[in-house]
Formats: sequence, structure tokens, C-alpha cells
Amino acid sequence: MNRLKRDDVTLAFQEVGSGALPVLLVHGWACDHSFLAPQLAFFGRAHRSVAVDLRGHGMSDAPEQNYTMAGFADDLAWLCAQINLERPVVIGHSMGGNVALELAARYPELPTAIALIDSVILPSRAFIEALQPLAKALKGLHYLSALEQASSLLLLPTDSAERKSQLLASAAKTPQHVIASAFSNHVTEYDATAAIKACCVPIAYIGAAAPIGDVNRFRKICPNLITGQTIGSGHLSPLEVPDQINPMLERFVEVYAAKGENRPSASPKDVIEVDVG
Repeated sequence: MNRLKRDDVTLAFQEVGSGALPVLLVHGWACDHSFLAPQLAFFGRAHRSVAVDLRGHGMSDAPEQNYTMAGFADDLAWLCAQINLERPVVIGHSMGGNVALELAARYPELPTAIALIDSVILPSRAFIEALQPLAKALKGLHYLSALEQASSLLLLPTDSAERKSQLLASAAKTPQHVIASAFSNHVTEYDATAAIKACCVPIAYIGAAAPIGDVNRFRKICPNLITGQTIGSGHLSPLEVPDQINPMLERFVEVYAAKGENRPSASPKDVIEVDVG
């Protein structure tokens, strides 16, 4: 793993491959870069590919603070500048998709395109209300038990038990203050509407068997949204069915992302600050 310090906070990342049109991989809530290992290996064959550990996760530092999508996006923009990762296709799984969307809204000339894999986007009021007890439990003494119960809702009975074990092991290593804060800030307290409206690059959304995002509402705001769905996989689809995920992402990159490759770079004055809560 490579490491850089931003304001005394270590941010870790793994880099493989080379080639034009780089790829930036962003993991989900309570996970780390290893949850996108199949995608890193796949794209690393023909693209410069970087998989990050978000602040508070994996091998990155976890200071006591509020963990917001805006904060994660700012870290990624800083990292891209430090390592000269220009106009990447940003692929985010779960919360990583929210971060990718926020990155595209706050730094409109940074990504070439973004892809969201089973992210919670524009959930119904009923969905949010159903998750409020979980948000509260994550702040309590038995937060890991609450997380284990929640994982059963995200995974299919046919999903590998190894995947669930990997998720719970990763969550156990993630500090509770990170888990609780990041959950609220990407699910129960997050509205993606402003970020979607501000996004001016191609967007793809790949859902899983059990919907956790409202694709119809998403498309009303973003008529050019490209969508896909995996078959026979729950939330950890990048690990469970990379044979489905990788070809969809590859085609998205080939057909849609390449259109944005020749956009001029943004100067600092061009950066748009978007408040999405």
C-alpha cells in the first residue's frame, strides 16, 4: 500500500497498471480497497488503476471527526492532484458511489465519468425510516450486532458466506465513530438531488437483486443515466459476481467515458462547491 499525508492524516491507496483513461476505485461503508480487488486487477491490465482506503477505513487514519461525503470527496480530489491522476473514471461501490457522485459535483472537471454500484441513492421515506433504528444502534454498545443483522438484509441466501464474513471482519476493524457517522451521512441524512443536478459527466448505476436506490427518481433528475443490474447477487456484487460487474463497467468506459476524455482541465476558480447536506 502507498501512503500520503493530508494535514497529518494518512491516506492509503494501492496502484497497479498503466495506460490512458485511469480508473479510481472507491469502496463502500465499513469496507476497504480489498472489496474492489477484482476490479483493480481487471482494469489494471489496460489502465492506470488506483484503489483507495477512504479516511477512517482500512489502512488510512481515522481521526475523531464527522465523516461526510463532501469530506471523502475532498480527500480524493487532493489525492488525485498529488499523484497526477488526471480525469479518472471513478467507480464507487455502495457508499463509494455517493462519494463518486459528490466528487463529480464538487470538482466537475476532475472525473471523466462515474459509476455507482448498488449505492443508496434517493431512497424512499419509508426506507429511511426503517433504517433509523440501525443508525441509532450504530452509536451504541452493541453496534457490531446491529451491523450483523443489517448485513442479512443486503446479502442473498445464495451469496457466499465468505463475503459476509469479510464484511463483518472489515466492520470490526473500522472504528465505531467512523461507522456511525458515515452511515448517517450517506443514508439517513443524505440527499443526492443537488449532487446529481450538478454532475455533468456520464453516470452509470448498477443495482443488485434487492433495490436500495430509486433508479426511476434518479433517471428523472438525470435522463441520460445508464443503468444495469446483476443477477443472483446481493450487495457485495463486485466480489460475488465480478464476471457480471466487470464487463458492464468495461463497456461503460468504452462507450460512454471515452467521450469525456478530451475535456479541458479545470482551474481552481472553476471548482464548484455544492452543499448537499
